[in-house]
Amino acid sequence: MSELHNRIRKSSLHSRIVNVDQVIPMFKNGMNIGWSGFTPAGYPKVVPIALADHVEKNQLQGKLRFNLFIGASVGVETEDRWASLDMIDRRWPYQTGKNIQAGINEGRIRMGDKHLSMFAQDLGYGFYTKENGGRLDLAIIECSAITENGDLVLTASCGAVPEIVQIADKIIIEINTSIPNFEGLHDIVEPITPPNRLPYLICRVDDRAGSPYVRVDNDKIVAIVESDRPDNGRAFSEQDDTSEAIATHIIDFFSAEVKAGRLPKNLLPLQSGVGSIANAVIGGLANGPFTGLKVWTEVLQDTMLDFFDSGKLDFASTVSLSFSVDGFKRFYGNWDKYSNKVMMRPLSIANHPEPIRRLGCIAMNTPVEFDIYAHANSTLVGGTRMINGIGGSGDFLRNAYLSIMHTPSARPTKTDPTGITCVVPHVPHVDHTEHDLDVLVTEQGLADLRGLDPKSRAKLIIQKCAHPDYKPLLSDYFERAAHDCLGRKAGHEPQLLDRVFKMQVNLAKKGTMKIDNWDL
Repeated sequence: MSELHNRIRKSSLHSRIVNVDQVIPMFKNGMNIGWSGFTPAGYPKVVPIALADHVEKNQLQGKLRFNLFIGASVGVETEDRWASLDMIDRRWPYQTGKNIQAGINEGRIRMGDKHLSMFAQDLGYGFYTKENGGRLDLAIIECSAITENGDLVLTASCGAVPEIVQIADKIIIEINTSIPNFEGLHDIVEPITPPNRLPYLICRVDDRAGSPYVRVDNDKIVAIVESDRPDNGRAFSEQDDTSEAIATHIIDFFSAEVKAGRLPKNLLPLQSGVGSIANAVIGGLANGPFTGLKVWTEVLQDTMLDFFDSGKLDFASTVSLSFSVDGFKRFYGNWDKYSNKVMMRPLSIANHPEPIRRLGCIAMNTPVEFDIYAHANSTLVGGTRMINGIGGSGDFLRNAYLSIMHTPSARPTKTDPTGITCVVPHVPHVDHTEHDLDVLVTEQGLADLRGLDPKSRAKLIIQKCAHPDYKPLLSDYFERAAHDCLGRKAGHEPQLLDRVFKMQVNLAKKGTMKIDNWDL
């Protein structure tokens, strides 16, 4: 018996095994389609790639377009290639890739941005497919096995799979035989709509609230295809002096909070985003003074394996294993060492306010920029150009015990090495409000904003976080705004609306945010 047949333990489903070419006629223009996957992990590969090949070979660009709903971004060889072939009409809620970003910003792809936990539940409620009775026409789900009862064993991520299979009319399963069977690593709770939803019984990071399997109506499974394609993992983000300085500030802050009695010695469950700063923080913790740590997050990067190896990290709950190609090889090569320290959960659990707040998570994420009053922008460059989406950062920052955002104080342009300040008078797009953030950090320093009024926050953020090239400009702006607004008895959060975006306008015209003055 083949490995594929061994992985499908419900023998009655063997008759639904087909060649990938046989599923191509199932796809019709305008379909609503859901995929498994979250970051470049656990996403279908064989079917999307075969469909892209079909479109390219038969010159169907723009004639076979779909509405695509996925838990988050997936591999560029699938969704970004679809974008390059004009195969995507609508895309929710988060994406990566040059082609798909270009399509969104050129108006060819209609993207909606949403907090990930809310996307998963709203998809299940049928909010995004109202014209189709709240249904998805088709789902493509990557699995590592199917049980004797016909339940699905997912692979390296959970995403929004429970909601997707619940509202899909038809399901195509990709069984990936190139990777281990992930059985036992997932914690799945079947979605239930209000008013019948139950609490998630999670009091510890390693508590299991549900089942290791995704239950699915087997009558919906119209095809099973074998996959031998590994995940096209996310490249490792290298640390630099800036990210290491930020990490040092954060770890020093944790030490001070432990000394003050506001954090236990083993801290609280950590949530960390992706990128060089996140890697530096995790690397610093792996070498730091804290032990017995736990992680409750969306993604595990390669540095989390170092964290495990250090003996400082005891357990990690995640939505996805967002490793590099080498990181996946390391994880699979040491399966027994790592797999019993990891549990994967869907967005509807991992990003839900209830466990985040109950566990007291420490949330750490990177924005595009933040302003002097602690509003942050995570999505739109210049307030209009979409990058990736808000992802799950807001889910955590709105509900964490400590909400931390970290960014370089300045970024380069083509003509100025510090031409973009990441601390501005007012962000042109607000994803996270001043009400949600506790701590802001750059390589310059850390601003603890807890208990401060807006004007005190502004002074501290400029003092601690702004780059020296911009501190005088920002201080001058604040003093002018305060004088003007307080003089009009409208000075709770002073702004000069006629010049608040002068830095951004100068950047667009001259390639730098260094203005001469704040005069009109």
